[in-house]
Amino acid sequence: MAADKEPKKKGKTAGQMAIWVILLLLILGLGGFGVTNFSGSVQNVGAVGTKDIPVETYARALQEQIRAIEAQTGQSLSFDQAQSLGLVDQTLSQVITARAFDHETDELGISVGDQTVAEQIRDIPAFQGMNGSFDREAYKFALDRAGLTEARFETSLREETARSILQGAVASGNAVPDTYADTLLDYLGERRRITWARLDESNLDAPIPDPSEEELKTFYDENIDRYMIPERKRITYALLTPDMLLDTMEVDQALLDQTYEDRRDEFERPERRLVERLVFSDEDAATAARERIETGEIDFETLVEQRGLSLSDIDMGDVTQSQLGRAGEEVFGAASGDVVGPLPTDLGPALFRVNGIFPAQTTDKADAMEILREELATGQARRAVETRMEPVEDMLAGGATLEELAEDTEMELGTIDWYEGLKEGIAAYDGFDATAEALAEGDYPELEMLDDGGIFAMRLEGTEPAEPAPFEDVRSRVRASWETQETLAVLRARAETYRDQLAESATFESLGLDTKTEDGVTRSGNVLGTGGDFVERVFGMDKGELLVTEGFGAVQIVRLDDILAPDLDDPATAELREGLKDSVAQNVGQDLFNAFATDIRNRAGVRLDQSAINAVHANFR
Repeated sequence: MAADKEPKKKGKTAGQMAIWVILLLLILGLGGFGVTNFSGSVQNVGAVGTKDIPVETYARALQEQIRAIEAQTGQSLSFDQAQSLGLVDQTLSQVITARAFDHETDELGISVGDQTVAEQIRDIPAFQGMNGSFDREAYKFALDRAGLTEARFETSLREETARSILQGAVASGNAVPDTYADTLLDYLGERRRITWARLDESNLDAPIPDPSEEELKTFYDENIDRYMIPERKRITYALLTPDMLLDTMEVDQALLDQTYEDRRDEFERPERRLVERLVFSDEDAATAARERIETGEIDFETLVEQRGLSLSDIDMGDVTQSQLGRAGEEVFGAASGDVVGPLPTDLGPALFRVNGIFPAQTTDKADAMEILREELATGQARRAVETRMEPVEDMLAGGATLEELAEDTEMELGTIDWYEGLKEGIAAYDGFDATAEALAEGDYPELEMLDDGGIFAMRLEGTEPAEPAPFEDVRSRVRASWETQETLAVLRARAETYRDQLAESATFESLGLDTKTEDGVTRSGNVLGTGGDFVERVFGMDKGELLVTEGFGAVQIVRLDDILAPDLDDPATAELREGLKDSVAQNVGQDLFNAFATDIRNRAGVRLDQSAINAVHANFR
């Protein structure tokens, strides 16, 4: 297919895609990977039909994939890691597919003319000079740095453009029939109208009898998985926190007095009020507005609207009496909700509305000084811990044990049976879990920091296997679970009786049940106060059917009143329909692309040179 016969719009789009693809390859080549350093007579890693797969093409594609992952994660990715992630096989497959399409474009006669290729080359920034025009020397230099000849580059660009045209034709134009989308919408957007009642402990005729010890132990044995202590690490640690030094800190009285003076406003807060202020041009206008409010002709909000303002425009927030100047005394003498004025302001006469009152807050000076003393002492303690870090690190580097740290410093020795999720003792500090998780047998104790400024070092003593918690330690949990089970059993029996009565002639009301009606339950929705599978079970019911379910320690009786079609007037439904059409079209397009690519590969045949592939891989190691 000659260039002058191809669709102009598609050719241009494909060309733009090719520009960026080839430019990316150039950037990678300029990155100094060294793909031109392969020696020997091996030039290709394989072929698809009539199209060879050059060593450089595969190497550049693989480097591109690795760099993309590194950019996403912010970490370097070794070749072995890339291989374990399946990235290497995925890249080879993509390169084979690309060359398969190149083979097919030749078979179909799809090509682009020299003029199209020339335009694309001129548009690539890397080939432009200082004036923004195409520079042949820049073109030659960039290709030389990338290890490419002009002929090879232009052939690649021509193939990429033709391939894009074919790929676009395969993957696009897969419009989904409206009936297909509507069928999916009918399923996903369908709604249910239900009536349901909830039975809980308040519906019991009498409390559940107390269980015997034997009943509790039997329940414990039958549900032992609920009471397992997970596998845990036995850890010995040496710990020093600012709180441990707090009592030894002496706060300078002069500093304490100065801090109190600097922060007096925090402890002596005057009365404040939430106030709105509506300013008028003159006293008469303000007085007339006040009279209209007093006679009930208009309310304050409507008056503000008539002035072309919103309440946020006149909101002063919370203010003190002194901030209101001459209007302060009267405003602070009003009750919450009162409108007062006209009162003088710097902007003119105004009406004020009081929306809330915050009483004065005064902290006794002795209490305030104690609060500040603790804050200052805590700061000093944190700094004191920081000064201990270097000596402790030196002791650890010199081979000191945790026990010796506890003897020779203020650090305290402790032990903990740690497992993921434990939030007691030292494990309650943020960040401790990650350090404990990484701790392995034989690790040398290293100094670590806690989020409160504390320091610690730890040693793994061993690992304790998972085991059941002793019955006495979990007896209260066992009893609570037993009571829940027995309560649900009684409620379930009662609910089933109600269901049978409802199925005959009774109504929810005649049974004394407090009901709720849900008019538009969807498959993706939920009903507050029900279990996780409630909606799923509702959508499995027939109209008029009754169901007993459980959830959140209660039992529900549900009746399906009606099956409703999707609400087509709901904007969310229209959005769902369009989303379904787009999603299905994309999936169909991708399936067609994959099927077509597989067909080409099968017809053309794929030949791979494993030794050449291994040579490329060796260059990455």
